[in-house]
Amino acid sequence: MMIAVSLAVSVVLHQWHVPAALLVGPMMIGILMGTNGATITPPKSLYLGAQSVLGVMIGGSMTIGILTSFVQDWPLIIGVTTMTLLASSFLGWILCVKQVLPGTAGIWGSSPGAASAMVIMAEAFGADARLVAFMQYVRVVIVVAVASSVANFWVDPAVAAAAAEAHQWFPPLDATGFAMTLVLATVCCVLGAKSRLPSGPLLVPIILTMILHVSGYLDVVLPEWFLGLTYAMIGWVIGLKFTPSVLRHAAHAFPKVLLSIVMLIGFCAGISALLVIFMDVDPLTAYLATSPGGLDSVAIIAASTNVDLSFILVLQATRFFMVLAFGPPLARLVARRTAHLSKPDGEII
Repeated sequence: MMIAVSLAVSVVLHQWHVPAALLVGPMMIGILMGTNGATITPPKSLYLGAQSVLGVMIGGSMTIGILTSFVQDWPLIIGVTTMTLLASSFLGWILCVKQVLPGTAGIWGSSPGAASAMVIMAEAFGADARLVAFMQYVRVVIVVAVASSVANFWVDPAVAAAAAEAHQWFPPLDATGFAMTLVLATVCCVLGAKSRLPSGPLLVPIILTMILHVSGYLDVVLPEWFLGLTYAMIGWVIGLKFTPSVLRHAAHAFPKVLLSIVMLIGFCAGISALLVIFMDVDPLTAYLATSPGGLDSVAIIAASTNVDLSFILVLQATRFFMVLAFGPPLARLVARRTAHLSKPDGEII
């Protein structure tokens, strides 16, 4: 029943062009069931496997072109990503100090990067993944809606229509490549779980897959239908952990969370204006490159417009890895500085 309803909701959201529909749909159904007393618990092995597949997908998105662009413009890229990270961290700190969200949930929820990865890492570091997911996906929806609206001024309708027609849920399958990708995901999942690293099943696949893919030893093959199952598993696990008290807290925090999201979007737009003025970057490229959405959703929007895709991807990818590297110490710093003000992450149950 849960699977069938989740599929129907995901299809509807996808038709409405909601970002991350294949994850948001199952998460919504999970929240509905969790807040009404459901006691379903997906197997932990499947959840860890879903994290590993997500890591393989992220690692496989890295290319030589992105690395080359980074080497050529690294001072600019590091500067822009650092400013965005500091701005998001400051907003997260404010949410923690004002006790809008408990513990370090605010700092993780404010982190600009791949939302699903941030939720997984937040949970590994002891934050309330339910409230982090709430904040992350509200931001993703708003950021993508704004970015899509901005991009529409430059979109060629014919190109956009062609891209939509080219999308295939069940494309011809490269069975060998798919099998090798699954073997890699399985091995990385085991290594990540045994490594005792926080988010090991996510981080180990990202690193190993990136090395293998950039070196030319592996082409990642993950068909859309399989990624859909992966997103659904993560969505169910997050959603089923919601309780009525968590939902009430999320609703109470929504106005302030929305304000922080609007402020972050405005700050990033300001950085993009500086790129246009001082670096002669075209406005749409600058805006998409600094947009605080996920790497995947921004890449989809950029692919249908006449922009410098490599520049956009290298800034988005660099910010993602900076969040992976500096997110945990920033969260721990905020936790220490606000320990006397905020309630523990685990208090909402």
